[in-house]
Amino acid sequence: MRSLVALVCLAAFATAGRGADDPAKVFEDRIAPIFKSPDPSSCVRCHLAAVDLKNYILPSAKETFLALRDQGLIDLEKPEDSKILSLINRGAADPKAAGLISAKRQKAEYEAFAAWIKACAADPAFRNAPKPEKPPVLATKPVEVVRQARKDRVLESFEKNVWSLRFRCMNCHTEGTPQNDKLVKEHGERVAWFRKGGPEATLDYLLASKLIDLDNPEKSLLLTKPLGEVKHGGGIKVVTGDQGYKAIRAFVEDVAAIKAGKYAKVADLPAKDSGPKQFGTEAWLKIEKTPDAWGDKLLTVYVYAWDAAARDWEKQPVATSDRVVFGKGKLWQHTVTLLADAGSDRAKTWAKGKPALPPGKYLVKVYVDGKGKLAKDWKATLGADEFAGEIEIQAQWREGYGAMTVADASRAKR
Repeated sequence: MRSLVALVCLAAFATAGRGADDPAKVFEDRIAPIFKSPDPSSCVRCHLAAVDLKNYILPSAKETFLALRDQGLIDLEKPEDSKILSLINRGAADPKAAGLISAKRQKAEYEAFAAWIKACAADPAFRNAPKPEKPPVLATKPVEVVRQARKDRVLESFEKNVWSLRFRCMNCHTEGTPQNDKLVKEHGERVAWFRKGGPEATLDYLLASKLIDLDNPEKSLLLTKPLGEVKHGGGIKVVTGDQGYKAIRAFVEDVAAIKAGKYAKVADLPAKDSGPKQFGTEAWLKIEKTPDAWGDKLLTVYVYAWDAAARDWEKQPVATSDRVVFGKGKLWQHTVTLLADAGSDRAKTWAKGKPALPPGKYLVKVYVDGKGKLAKDWKATLGADEFAGEIEIQAQWREGYGAMTVADASRAKR
């Protein structure tokens, strides 16, 4: 089957001899081939799925023109500034998008629409066409649904929900680390899925791998491996309902829904995440001398920094973590994930460099899931009923398993 570029080029040649300024002819010869082509459009440069340039084309030139004009996608005064052209051209300068769609194809689509819109703007019959009583409807989805599928939005979600948890894996899956190098020799490159190129490279790898099950996202290896439901050399890293499970499952379900086109209207979208940005660290917190009542239960901590100016604890936690208590050893320990409001100075500083907490006075609030609340409903949250106490500590927050910040559970106050 001929490619879109060939179709458009042949159509352009035919147009040259048939009145190139006639909007209907330009549409027939240059826009219709885009609609008929089985090839993906330029939209794939910026969107994971859910949008295609074909969705902006109707069977006739007039219907398409009216639909685009009345949705504000065509600028009759400055056709070259039409929004539909900026949408087509978005991502054209991004070298990372190369291979998803050829630059020639994107250029052909852009030039076809630019020529057609220019012809429409110059033709009084199109330019002055009244708004019909029943406007033609494009096959496009609500803008909120289209934005949900944008790759930059998916990447932001990945960074918050999965990339920030990478230190839970003790670098076993982080490409280029000594732990990972050893595992790669034993099991192959597939264990190096946290790519040294960073979150975007890792996301690209995951989307092309078999770690995400698009048909049954809750059965994705990205989730079932750390759960221990599928054999995992690193043992159990998350349990149902903990922070890691919530984050990974929400991410894979979102990707699967986008890929399957399950988001058709705004009501289908998941609730907007308004929480703080998350930053993974290799700083460990240990709680020792845990009481028997906490044994083998999921324990969540929220860490609050001391505000010297206000002479009080900060209102929002600056770090968090969770893991099951080792009952026999009477201890709990895990890496902490730092928290900061998006746009705050703290978030900007951590985004530019290596996230870290300064030494000082901190308050650790402990919540224990004593009744298995999260195992019954993974979307539930721990609250006042699960509050087990708070511990004031002087912390250095040094990195590494052998340099943990320690809190004494016997000093916990209710």
